[in-house]
Amino acid sequence: MSLVFTLASRNLFQDRLRFVASLMGIVFSVVLVMVQMGLYFGFSGMITTMIDHTSTDLWIVSSGTKYFEDLSLLTTGLRDRLLTIEGVSEVVPGVVGFSAWGPLGAMTSVVVVGTDITAHGLSPWNVVEGTAQSLTTPGTVAIDRAYSNQLGVSGIGATAQIRGQPVTVGAVTEGVRSFAMTPYVFADLADARTYIGLPQSFTSHFLVRLMPDADIERTRQNILSKISGIQALTPDQFAEKSRSFWLFRTGAGAALVAGALLAVIVGTVIIAQTLYSSTKDHLYEFATLRAMGASDSYIYQVIICQALLNAIVGFTIAALIGSAIVHFTAKSALQVVISPSLIIELFVLTIVMCIVSAITAIFRVVRVDPAIVLTR
Repeated sequence: MSLVFTLASRNLFQDRLRFVASLMGIVFSVVLVMVQMGLYFGFSGMITTMIDHTSTDLWIVSSGTKYFEDLSLLTTGLRDRLLTIEGVSEVVPGVVGFSAWGPLGAMTSVVVVGTDITAHGLSPWNVVEGTAQSLTTPGTVAIDRAYSNQLGVSGIGATAQIRGQPVTVGAVTEGVRSFAMTPYVFADLADARTYIGLPQSFTSHFLVRLMPDADIERTRQNILSKISGIQALTPDQFAEKSRSFWLFRTGAGAALVAGALLAVIVGTVIIAQTLYSSTKDHLYEFATLRAMGASDSYIYQVIICQALLNAIVGFTIAALIGSAIVHFTAKSALQVVISPSLIIELFVLTIVMCIVSAITAIFRVVRVDPAIVLTR
């Protein structure tokens, strides 16, 4: 095996310029796949960020709701009916809706999230300036730092308007980003209804928390059997419903999926071309090995070893570049997310792409006539 590794490494490093060119092709391919997959998972995380950071056992939403921002109206009287169902301990109302931020003539669309801080509703998290408790003060809102320029505010104490109503920034978060790039603005429940233009008798959703000994599925079925026109979803079900809509039923999601698949295909083609070209330049050496009686399996091992060396070195460089991209996009509105598990999966994918690509080179070598050694 050491002889195989020695021959493979010498073939690769003999022409350093070609080796560098080969690495550039592999690095480009892997980074392309890494960024596309990172964007996919970054967007996937943003789609469910509100759901993932909400403490509740069940979401009660209208029957037509497809994703978080799509929440339709429910009457506030529904809360009393939910509290009568066995196993239900607490029901917290909330509102979500689009509104306009800023003075007339320079307005920006925002998603207002109305929450009851005292009841531990859908509260802002990762607060880096101010406190979430400041939302209990009328006219106070929380925004994310990534959207400060877009909203035209500098931080705590900044003032603006939402739907003509004056507001003051009382808290600034970090990492609370929207899939649609529309800023989230947290506000007290009563204020949020005013900003959205929603009557006090309506709400968008209810957060249902159960008693410690209650069975979630049984309670969920009881709610659905006693109340019509609603959905009772666990956080996992609501998150999956939201992801499914945005990633598989819209053009945005289809573009991300198509981009990731295209990156894999392009990467495989580039690596295949690179390895084929490298192998072709060493046909005489392989023909010599065959003339000396080397078995086909031995030659296969050499070519595959070359592919693995390319994969390991190329992936290492690509991983470093990917880490830099993650670092520089961590606080931006368009975040690339590359988790440790994704790194492992991409490493395996790189190995697979290189081995598949090596097969094209193997087909070329096995057809070479050992007699060409005598022509040189």
